[in-house]
Amino acid sequence: MFSFLLNSILLGIGLAMDAFSVSLANGLHDPKMPAGRMSLIAGTFAFFQFLMPVLGWVCVRFFVETFTFLQAYIPFAAAGLLFLIGGKMVLESIRNGDGEDSEIHTVSAGALLMQGIATSIDALSVGFTIAEYTPVMAVSSALIIAVVTFIICLAGLKLGRHFGTRLSGKATILGGCILIFIGIRILLDFFRAG
Repeated sequence: MFSFLLNSILLGIGLAMDAFSVSLANGLHDPKMPAGRMSLIAGTFAFFQFLMPVLGWVCVRFFVETFTFLQAYIPFAAAGLLFLIGGKMVLESIRNGDGEDSEIHTVSAGALLMQGIATSIDALSVGFTIAEYTPVMAVSSALIIAVVTFIICLAGLKLGRHFGTRLSGKATILGGCILIFIGIRILLDFFRAG
């Protein structure tokens, strides 16, 4: 039981790092973000970090050949979404003259959905590592991963909010660059592994 719990927590920490970075960028983008919005964002990331390992487990258990075929495209989909969101943030900041008096825009529902998918899509691969789990164990592991993700993302949002206030007008550009960097890192990791 202890090793199951520890393994799930460590998986959660590892999987949450991209979501943490995106949360940091979101906090930079909106330094006046209210606590309810922070919980919604962290909850969205946690939901997808719960959903993807469960979907991966289902795919491995029931659709192994299809999942193996799709796995090659996962890094490209994640990187593409992050490039799109990050590039949009940078371009809007430059276009709007992201100075100290510029209006802070909250992350839209669509952008948050794309961020949730992009940062958790690699968690589909966790289905391979938990393939021998029973359905109850797989769901329990995914729940632990989700709780860990929620906590880590809240920390990222708070940290980003703190520095977003200090960085004033340059925060959105920095946040967009962070998202683009995460996308580049995902592709580099993929090519290094392959």
